[in-house]
Amino acid sequence: MKGLFACVPAVLLSTVQPDAALAAAVVETLIGHVEEGQDGEARIDVRLLNLGRDAAEVSVPERVEARLVPPSTSGGGRMVTLRRDAATPAMVTIDANSFATARYRLEGRNLQKGDVISVPAWGEQSITFMAAPPTPLPSAQDQVVQIAGSLPVTPPPSDRTVGNAFLENLSAYEPIYAVYGPGTNSEARLQISFKYQLFGREAREGRRALSDGFYFAYTQRMFWDLGADSSPFRNIDFQPEVFYVAPPKALGDKATLSAQIGLRHESNGRPGASSRSLNTVYLAPMAAFSLNGDTRLTVAPRAWFYAGDLSDNPDIRRYRGNAGLFVEIGEENGLRLSTSSRFNFGSGKGSIAADLSYPLRRLLGGGPDFYLFGQTFTGYGENLLDYNRRMKRLRIGLALVR
Repeated sequence: MKGLFACVPAVLLSTVQPDAALAAAVVETLIGHVEEGQDGEARIDVRLLNLGRDAAEVSVPERVEARLVPPSTSGGGRMVTLRRDAATPAMVTIDANSFATARYRLEGRNLQKGDVISVPAWGEQSITFMAAPPTPLPSAQDQVVQIAGSLPVTPPPSDRTVGNAFLENLSAYEPIYAVYGPGTNSEARLQISFKYQLFGREAREGRRALSDGFYFAYTQRMFWDLGADSSPFRNIDFQPEVFYVAPPKALGDKATLSAQIGLRHESNGRPGASSRSLNTVYLAPMAAFSLNGDTRLTVAPRAWFYAGDLSDNPDIRRYRGNAGLFVEIGEENGLRLSTSSRFNFGSGKGSIAADLSYPLRRLLGGGPDFYLFGQTFTGYGENLLDYNRRMKRLRIGLALVR
């Protein structure tokens, strides 16, 4: 709908305890005014109030899950995503007795009069959207820190969003990291990964359709033998895929269900006897559960079958099987444990991997937005070249995405 949106008066949503170096600060999160942008998306301003006696450094999450209940719907509604605006930084520093404004957008949907949104991470506070003039902005005296400002008239040369309208379709997929563990022929392991929403622009414009869930993804894993002469990459696995993610379904306040189905190609790009490649079609139902505080549990079993030619590795099914399980538990800004497994019930072979991560800035009292990252693997086929070799690995390093 056209026009502006306004919300009911803001109330206290949550309290953030910053790092130990700033323990004297207390930051409250409140919902500010809401308006409709030129692109039709609802924009939600969130006030971060520092009521403490010291400055506070606060993390602004990139995405926040919320529940949308239209006025004509009874029950739990459905889950939606609030996405942090590009002009709002991931970390903000707020002076004592001051505040900052962080802007979020309601991803992929326009709001209608009477729509109600509640945010579990912010204390289940509900807001109702109505066609009305926007709430007046704070006066110059009150606006001590304004984070979500407008961009300069001429963007800087480093701004790659200029002329790249589809960058907003890019997002993280699997973890991005570099880890190292001595004593093997693949001491270092590096991984990059991303996904691209194929019809993201239409979804952001509010044109809800079946196509919203289609993605292309790419993951690359590199195994680096640093101990050998000339330190070669012993193996590189390339993993492009296309998949569809079903819209999430909320089951009450504490659980969300979804599912993913896709076609994945894996190969190592090598010739002759070292060549490895396979194609799989997979199905992965997924469930996320909110536990105490901001702790979240994700469970995702997966089943797959092999498609196409397996002449490079005809017995790979014996070692990889046709089923696996992903389990992850952790805090948004704390410790997180992720495990994944593959198994073949007939041959008794398979593998299990575990990643343990923690925000580095919480250990250092500030610093870059990296994660301390530990990784273990035991079983068959850490990489395609060694799909039929049993091995154990332990590595530690840093991650950009966990």
